[in-house]
Amino acid sequence: MNIAIIGLGLMGGSLALSLKKQNYVDSIVGYDHNEKHKKDALCLGLVDKTVSFEEVKKCDVIFLAIPVNGVINTLKELTDVDTDTTIIDLGSTKEKIVASVPPQIRKNFVAAHPMTGTENFGPHAAVENLYYDKVVVLCDLQDSGEIQSKTAKKIFKSLHMKKYFMKSHEHDRHAAFISHMPHAISYSIANTVLKQENKHNILALAAGGFRSMSRLAKSSPYMWEDIFRQNKENLLEAIELFEAELTNLKQNIQNEEWDKVHQEMANANKLHDILD
Repeated sequence: MNIAIIGLGLMGGSLALSLKKQNYVDSIVGYDHNEKHKKDALCLGLVDKTVSFEEVKKCDVIFLAIPVNGVINTLKELTDVDTDTTIIDLGSTKEKIVASVPPQIRKNFVAAHPMTGTENFGPHAAVENLYYDKVVVLCDLQDSGEIQSKTAKKIFKSLHMKKYFMKSHEHDRHAAFISHMPHAISYSIANTVLKQENKHNILALAAGGFRSMSRLAKSSPYMWEDIFRQNKENLLEAIELFEAELTNLKQNIQNEEWDKVHQEMANANKLHDILD
């Protein structure tokens, strides 16, 4: 199996490292608009070689590990691939991407979202086992071709990922709560501190809690602007519900209703009973 990866940053580079270990993979080639990313990916040994976009189309499997708006634009340029070619996108939103797939390659296409990543980006951010034991959501798989569906399942199984299946609109609403809203909050936390006159003294006190909550603010603004744009309605709903919870906690603190404050924190503790 010859695999092409479009986008040689964190997700694409890490995917290449994992796929290199698979005995069904004959070659892994890469493509990226960023010339430095291509050079870095070669120096780091992420891909066997970098190729032209036309050469990408000749591969058995094409991964789109690029920002979500880039996925939509790139799909329009892949309408002449072979009928057996599998195109898998790794975008963090799904509904608008799925709706944008040109009809002539809908069977070629598999909408996937690996629920993994770090706050870093670029080829140097690539890490081995980023995908290992993580969840991958496959959306609207009934509209993908039989070959493409089997190929995607085989690849993600070989990466030891846990497969979940759902509609693209369901995925986007869920992702707004567990991924997109936390990123929005993290950016806001970082900006709140940066706008204080004594921000350096404040940051001198930064310990684990602040670092954990602000870590996501290191994420690529280019990628997350696209995600926020594509999932605007779901993200706004999630933010509004969060604002209501925060306002309720604020009011209880203002009114010194400490029993209610305690109860809200105790309720929140239950989340990790589920996650753990």
